[in-house]
Amino acid sequence: MFFQGRLERLLQQLKSSAAIPLRLELWNGRAFDLSPNPKVRITLPEPSALRYLLAFDLLRLGEAYVEGRIGVEGPILDVFGVGEQLARAGAPRKRLRGASKTWRHSRERDREAIHQHYDGADDFYALWLDANRVYSCAYFKDGSEDLDTAQEQKLDHILRKLMLKRGERLLDIGCGWGALILRAAERYGAHATGITLSESQHEYASRRIRDAGLQGQCEVRLLDYRDLAGEGVYDKIVSVGMFEHVGLKNLLFYFDRIRALLKDGGLALNHGITSTDPDSRWVGLGVGEFIDRYVFPFGELPHLSLALRELSKAGLEAADIECLRWHYAKTCAIWVTRLEQHREQAIALAGEKRYRIWELYLAGCAHGFDNGWISVYQILACKAGQARSIPLPRTRDYMYQ
Repeated sequence: MFFQGRLERLLQQLKSSAAIPLRLELWNGRAFDLSPNPKVRITLPEPSALRYLLAFDLLRLGEAYVEGRIGVEGPILDVFGVGEQLARAGAPRKRLRGASKTWRHSRERDREAIHQHYDGADDFYALWLDANRVYSCAYFKDGSEDLDTAQEQKLDHILRKLMLKRGERLLDIGCGWGALILRAAERYGAHATGITLSESQHEYASRRIRDAGLQGQCEVRLLDYRDLAGEGVYDKIVSVGMFEHVGLKNLLFYFDRIRALLKDGGLALNHGITSTDPDSRWVGLGVGEFIDRYVFPFGELPHLSLALRELSKAGLEAADIECLRWHYAKTCAIWVTRLEQHREQAIALAGEKRYRIWELYLAGCAHGFDNGWISVYQILACKAGQARSIPLPRTRDYMYQ
């Protein structure tokens, strides 16, 4: 009963010092409201569940939820917010940033990470992504757009930034389910090639290309970016939501391959999630550890300054940089709402545990982007020393036409 007494003392302190919209119900029928109108209810079914709550760590709280050790009711965005408040209130000296951590990225390790994240789950993703299965932040012009419209706007925003023209050769590194290369071929008349490590994505994108009759203009290859060969092959190169999985120590090689594959006078665009910590450390409070354990192993987020440094060392020059953090916060909030709306179907497809993992992960991403824990940037670049020879307009107006 030591832990129960400790919990009750802590809850009394929280009730008097922090307005957390939580009702906590214990196995013995006792209940504690930490604010007058709690939005979230957490149920501890047995005394052993106390260790999760008293850890004051979002990894342990998340583990308890996804493993079914505690009961949780309430809107998932509110649930995550309550979890953060508990972690901060119970351990006020804990900082938002964790220790620096880097992984060794090999072809085998990265292929396995992609397989774990994507393969065999196409129907699950289809429940909450847009019709084109674009698994990256949408682009909202006024915030009222539906997800399908906002994702198409994002594809066009990228392709306009690249000034993609009919007949040009486009490479998409980490092409997902193929939405960008299909739009580049259909709407812009480009010859588009995408690469992915996911067998499911490769199969799906190849089928969409065949269905659209674009086999001679568009292709997707099952290939690691490190195995791309050639010099000056592509007029335009794009990578969306992929460099998060390159690894901090591999960024220089990644950008060097882009520079080598890019034609003189060409443009490249990298769209990726970044850390807001100048030292590229993980998000603390157990968040980074939860993502590594349950969602995407071996992912690493560079700070924008590190990405720009490695891009420059590779012989590229940044021509335009745009932050889309607000857009990703809204996208993730829409995703998790759509997932909740398809709860029964999602559980039937992926199981209760995977549903809970993704519900919590997407809500955490929405919260993280909204509160500046992480960010996302589009970096438009050319080969160093060629900026004057590329006919980039003097203003950004061309991006919005």
